[in-house]
Amino acid sequence: MTDQQTNDRRPTILQVAQLAGVSHQTVSRYLRFEGKGLKAPTRERVEAAINELNYRPNLVARSMRTRTTGRVAVLMPPLAFNPARMLAGATQAAHDAGYTVEVIAQEGGAEARGVRMLELADSRQVDGILSLAPVSLREDQFPADPVAVVSADFDDEMRGIGELADAKPVEEMIERLAELGHRRFYHVAGADNFMSARARAQMFLDTVDRLGLVSVGVYPGDWSGQSGIDAVHAIRSGDEPTAIIAANDLVATGVMRGAVERGWDIPGTVSLTGWDNQLVDDFLTPSLTSVDVNLENVGRKAMTRLIARLRNTEPDLSTESINRVVWRESTGPAPQ
Repeated sequence: MTDQQTNDRRPTILQVAQLAGVSHQTVSRYLRFEGKGLKAPTRERVEAAINELNYRPNLVARSMRTRTTGRVAVLMPPLAFNPARMLAGATQAAHDAGYTVEVIAQEGGAEARGVRMLELADSRQVDGILSLAPVSLREDQFPADPVAVVSADFDDEMRGIGELADAKPVEEMIERLAELGHRRFYHVAGADNFMSARARAQMFLDTVDRLGLVSVGVYPGDWSGQSGIDAVHAIRSGDEPTAIIAANDLVATGVMRGAVERGWDIPGTVSLTGWDNQLVDDFLTPSLTSVDVNLENVGRKAMTRLIARLRNTEPDLSTESINRVVWRESTGPAPQ
């Protein structure tokens, strides 16, 4: 055997154990339970040996011994919704737990995803299945082995619910603008068939009322830039607000266009906020105050729930809000 052949061989668990000065059973226990239950010095030696040797578990051999595959599947819709950031968070959480990920973009709606989930379960090719979109399965139809989890963040039409419908940032933005002297507010809403749009509109009305401010109105928009333009032109002379809360960033860009057409300056005449923190927001004139939504954390939480089910443990979920207001140039003191 040549030196090159020896160097090309992947390191074994026995080599990791020898380098760390522990038994191979200890290394196996470290890999299976992420070091839990081992003394800190032992855990650190094993981790150092794994890193030095660049050791990766042999998933095929592990599957033969334990009847597990070390793989999880993520189901997602290919066209109706683009969950790239959620998928990134879910994949990272799976990799951190020692699993590889198979991504399946399933054509069709919730019913098609439900059928595909059952097919995956029957194949026994994965240890767990995470769907980032709803599936049409009764509770008694869900597979128990392998474990299946559905992200509870969307309804059957892929509209945000749960954390994705949390409207708390609207309250924060209005409170901050009120501190800057604003008293007259206007909201350009999203489509009313979205829970998130209804929640933001209600939070707008509740906060304005609680703080004793004036609502110029809630315009029934549809998430489009055109609805932002139309909303600005719908404001009667003499009823102008000093702050506009737009349902999302596209609506906000429409508001910007409408403001220019009416001769308003942002933020000199009116302050403006959006939602979604799109990449373009930093490069608008003025740059747009918006709400950043940590979609990676949504995916990470969903995968964490699946991993916990696989290991029969309680999931360690972050309690930090996925929403964060990013203040930029489009907001400022109320005009004097």
